Amino acid sequence: MAPIRLQEIIVGARERSKEIGKLEKGGLLRKIAPRIYTSNLEEAPGVIIRRNWYRLLADLYPEAMLSHRSALERMPTPEEGHIFLTYTYTENIELPGLTIHLLKGNIPLEDDRPFFGSLRASSLARAYLENLQPSRGAGEGVKTLSRETLKEKIESYLRSKGDKGLNEVRDRAKIIAPMLGMDKEYKLLNQLITDIMGTGFSKNLVSPVAKARVLGEPFDPDRISLFESLYGELVKIDFPDYPDRNEKVKSYQNFAFFEGYFSNYIEGTEFTVDEAKQIITTATPLPGRDEDSHDVLGTYQIVSNRKEMSVLPENADHFLELLRERHGILLAARITKSPGAFKDRNNRAGLTEFVDWQLVSGTLKKGYELYSMLQHPFARAAYMMFFVSEVHPFIDGNGRIARVMMNAELGAYSLSKIIIPTVYREDYMGTLKKLTKQRDGNAYIRMLLKAWDFSRNVYDDNLDSMEQYLIACNAFLGPKDGYLKIIPR
Repeated sequence: MAPIRLQEIIVGARERSKEIGKLEKGGLLRKIAPRIYTSNLEEAPGVIIRRNWYRLLADLYPEAMLSHRSALERMPTPEEGHIFLTYTYTENIELPGLTIHLLKGNIPLEDDRPFFGSLRASSLARAYLENLQPSRGAGEGVKTLSRETLKEKIESYLRSKGDKGLNEVRDRAKIIAPMLGMDKEYKLLNQLITDIMGTGFSKNLVSPVAKARVLGEPFDPDRISLFESLYGELVKIDFPDYPDRNEKVKSYQNFAFFEGYFSNYIEGTEFTVDEAKQIITTATPLPGRDEDSHDVLGTYQIVSNRKEMSVLPENADHFLELLRERHGILLAARITKSPGAFKDRNNRAGLTEFVDWQLVSGTLKKGYELYSMLQHPFARAAYMMFFVSEVHPFIDGNGRIARVMMNAELGAYSLSKIIIPTVYREDYMGTLKKLTKQRDGNAYIRMLLKAWDFSRNVYDDNLDSMEQYLIACNAFLGPKDGYLKIIPR
């Protein structure tokens, strides 16, 4: 399949009708729906529209808000492609692969969060109320989730956030219900939450705007489809919050030491702990191992800097800039590996071929769109780590930079960062491969959640004591010599 252009969905507008007309006559664009054009000349209109649904909505209805079931699902319905938006009037618009339901309703409130571009999404409290409104029919074309599905989602949130978290949502719903004219819905929600908190959990929980350049950079469509599948899994789950217990500078640096140590070890840069301590404390490479030593130093320089590990990308261009800057520090001593520069030739691992070097920038920018729509820091961290690793944008150091970018997502919110210890390497690598080959996001998410649960217990002001705790958890064992123990503290 030929590379797809980054700006593959273009909404016609008067001020650029001549430009679009010229591109259409020149065979660079084709019309696939009223006012909707694409630079993708090969795939079916429904596939293109479905892939770019969020960008299309931002262009067509810039002041709209994902609401009702769409505010909770954050994507079109899986089979029929229904999406529900609160807007200034009511209308149903059928497009290939997507049915847009505009519902006249109240303007966004202050806690109705940004979604993509100027699009917003109902807050959790508002979405719960909206899904308790009367609705007719059944199936995906109904604006509300079934009562059982809504109950499962609330149970899932309770499981993740606890009584306090759910009560905060209920309190907010009580405040906004009169503003939205949903007093009846609040009574239903209040009773539903009371019932859930009183009876326990359910056993079966399942439950770009094209205004500047019309055409952009090419990207890898198969990888974007893979990232969409992971996004789809991540938005279904309510994740816990594990605060970072390494609040003191020394404790934070101790964690960073082992974070960098294991991140390098997992990639084959192997030192004993004492050797790594010597490298870090003296800032001097070991004799005969200059480049390997600088890998350890470069990693530590980034991950021990709390300020740096709190910087998140503000947009797609800033994301690429952050990647390059951090990679430049990480591999500063390996000049032959082009530190800070995206690859200029293709790379592979075994039978896995990574994104073509000519498609790296476009694929990163396109994949960033999905990242930007995720809400919870862990969801963003999990997506970011796999995303960067799968694109493999650099000649070397891709695994390490992927884990740096992952942990910055957590560090920015004062949540525990994640260590992947040696004993857990096969679990880690295995689920990455499974996600790539079989698109099984569940195994990957479970693996990373376990690593996070382990990592939140790694805290100590004394480096040697932290090492002893890691030894007790089997962290330094080979994957075939033991298993990762999680010892709560």
